[in-house]
Amino acid sequence: MSRRGAAEGPDGLVVVDKPAGFTSHDVVAVVRGIAHTRRVGHAGTLDPMATGVLLLGLGRATRLLGHLALREKEYEATIRLGQSTVTDDAEGETTEAPGATGLDEAAVAEEVAALTGALMQVPAKVSAVKVDGKRSYQRMREGEDVTLPPRPVTVHAFETGPPRELTASDGTPVTDLTARVVCSSGTYVRALARDLGAALGCGGHLTALRRTRVGPYELTDARTLDQLRAELAVLPLAEAAAAAFPRWDVDQRQATLLGNGARIATPELPPGPVAVFDPDGRFLALVETDGERSRSLAVFV
Repeated sequence: MSRRGAAEGPDGLVVVDKPAGFTSHDVVAVVRGIAHTRRVGHAGTLDPMATGVLLLGLGRATRLLGHLALREKEYEATIRLGQSTVTDDAEGETTEAPGATGLDEAAVAEEVAALTGALMQVPAKVSAVKVDGKRSYQRMREGEDVTLPPRPVTVHAFETGPPRELTASDGTPVTDLTARVVCSSGTYVRALARDLGAALGCGGHLTALRRTRVGPYELTDARTLDQLRAELAVLPLAEAAAAAFPRWDVDQRQATLLGNGARIATPELPPGPVAVFDPDGRFLALVETDGERSRSLAVFV
């Protein structure tokens, strides 16, 4: 990572290790103050309880964020079996507490396996999913009984550690599982905890969640807010794009055409966004293949 000069202005990607208790918008507000710019956005929301990798775009990099948000994500979590909450995590009111002790580890493994792969998942009710133009969490706060339709997600890996029996603060005997989850964008790890508990007949919710990766960006790339206050570490736009997307190097004629918004013939490219670079290594655009020609998603020159 490099430090951008004040005269040039911040323009690139900032990888933050989000602290607990902060909303993603809170983090954006802090970094706006650090970077002295309003042009800051984030890719993919983290709940206030959650910590870990949050991608922020500064300047022109804000145009990458919608595409970065669609990258694969990885999490470390703690699932509590034996209690259900309205939010599917520890921040919500307990709705049921049947308890969970003496769980059959083979049965747990079977249900974890059933929640791996391509799924139709019902999002958490208290979430940012929109229902008729209004966020689900807003409707819940207003007392509505929200029913969200299932949507397709992919859980590439769902691994749990050995069960640990303990007593919750309300006296309920519960079982905690550590978990590692690798999933597609739009997957709710809270919903996995809820659905695992439901399948085992004891209820479940998350007590901890830490995002360890978004696409190629890992915790080792992240900086805490205190570290960013000491030094604003910004990954330049070209490096951010090259790390996150497949690369297509074009000649000068192609670069000129793409810079003017033209659609040009493409080689065989992978599906999804591709980062285009000119002969001098400058990042030109994000494109995707539309038939046999390029379609610009965002032009940066």
